[in-house]
Amino acid sequence: MGRFPLLGKLAALAAVLVGLMVALGQVVGIVKEREGRLHEAQASVAASLAAQQHLIGPFLQRRCEETWFDQLVDGKEVRRIQQRREFQLVAAPRQLDIDAIATLEPRYRGLFKVNGYVLKADLAAQWASLDALQPKAEHAASQLRCDEAVVVVALGDARGIRHVQVKTGSATLDARPGTPRSKLPHGFHAVVPPDVFNAGAPFAVQVRAELVGTQAVAIAPVGEQTQVRLRSDWPHPSFQGRFLPVERAVTEGGFDARWRISALASSAPRDVRTDTADVESFSVSFVDPVNAYVLSDRATKYGMLFVMLTFIAVALVELLRKVRVHPLQYLLVGSALTVFFLLLVSLSEHLPFVWAYAAASLACTALLAFYATHILGGVQAGSRFGALVAVLYGALYLLLQLEQTSLVLGSLLLFGALAAVMVLTRKLNWYQLVEQLRTPATRAQALSGLAAPPAA
Repeated sequence: MGRFPLLGKLAALAAVLVGLMVALGQVVGIVKEREGRLHEAQASVAASLAAQQHLIGPFLQRRCEETWFDQLVDGKEVRRIQQRREFQLVAAPRQLDIDAIATLEPRYRGLFKVNGYVLKADLAAQWASLDALQPKAEHAASQLRCDEAVVVVALGDARGIRHVQVKTGSATLDARPGTPRSKLPHGFHAVVPPDVFNAGAPFAVQVRAELVGTQAVAIAPVGEQTQVRLRSDWPHPSFQGRFLPVERAVTEGGFDARWRISALASSAPRDVRTDTADVESFSVSFVDPVNAYVLSDRATKYGMLFVMLTFIAVALVELLRKVRVHPLQYLLVGSALTVFFLLLVSLSEHLPFVWAYAAASLACTALLAFYATHILGGVQAGSRFGALVAVLYGALYLLLQLEQTSLVLGSLLLFGALAAVMVLTRKLNWYQLVEQLRTPATRAQALSGLAAPPAA
């Protein structure tokens, strides 16, 4: 490498870049590890409190049994064998109205916050008749027996039940734990008294429930016509699932959303008639608008781009100001840029992300400006370098905030950097520069400083 100092320096810089890539990879691993601990905290709170609530119901269900006799001919002997079948009758409500309020109650596991909530819901279900709960015989001369009908409300996690009241008319029904569904066992049910049960008459039930859950709430539109109103003091809802609200108002004080869903558009009324756990529903997630770990992970993906742009800026100063910068100095500058991302993720666990970003970027910008003052030969050069680093950090923050246009902004940033390099080196004689570095007579001059670019 003695005869080719430029090639040797390029090889050293390549080794520096490889080392910085490894260091950035370690930072990415730390971000992933901390994000994994956040998920563990969420799972821990869900295991201790209650998981996401999935509200399915109310609907009516009735267990029936049909018995009959079959004749079995065995030689000359004819025997009568009793047969039996069990089946469930389910009636989805014709009209279902749900009015619910979710109040956020955050829970903490160490540094990590988990959004818990208390859901107070009023459910009003109406049936035009209970003919769907009348059994039909499938065999001649059979006998039919049915248990009493029950009102069923299935939940995602029954541990979140704080209070339940079930009423039909003026009668209050006794709410019992669990449901008669094997695929939806969590929830509660109430037996409909025989004197209330009238197959040909309309039937209505009112359910008032207070539930606890974490992170999200899901609701299944099991009525032939379902209307849902959900209000909350959380100003950053994420509407998900099969249906979006037809009306919604989101303010700094919370949100108010309404759904109107017909059985023509939803399979939920048909789903509850079969014993399945996959009932079509929609949900609202109480998500944090700024997830520090997601933003930190996105920031580190631009880490090598920032190192490259900074190295290009230092190399331009070398060429245009006749300043010699050692590869170890490149390494220190790149290390400062890498430490920024570690500062960002650690500070964001204790401060709002914007303040953590400001503190980390300000500290690294001041350090790099101070160091550049000495390696680039002057306060003015160091200040300009610090200003360049500050602009890069500002561009990175915009990339993180403008997720939909981050590709455009990143492309413009690269184009601007390339344009700056081409403009600043447009008069540089690269052949002369390489020849000077290769010629022994000018090698001493190259070690002390690069030749100035030729005049235009």
